[in-house]
Amino acid sequence: MKAIVNISLKEGVLDSQGKAVHHALDALKFEGVEDVRVGKQIVLKLSSSDKVSARKEVTEMCESLLANTVIEDYEIELII
Repeated sequence: MKAIVNISLKEGVLDSQGKAVHHALDALKFEGVEDVRVGKQIVLKLSSSDKVSARKEVTEMCESLLANTVIEDYEIELII
């Protein structure tokens, strides 16, 4: 099973990297981009085939290591 974890800054947290990308897109004349938020994606290959236990385990990984839950949100997608 594969777990895909998408991590992004919480609303209201300044995203300086997103602002830099937005500024660069403006400088390159890409119009119509109102905002940019930069995040990260982590792909895990799991030996488990039980979705419930896999989700629980990946949630524990996110809470203890993968995401800084004070300033970041995360979403988990499980693919069999």
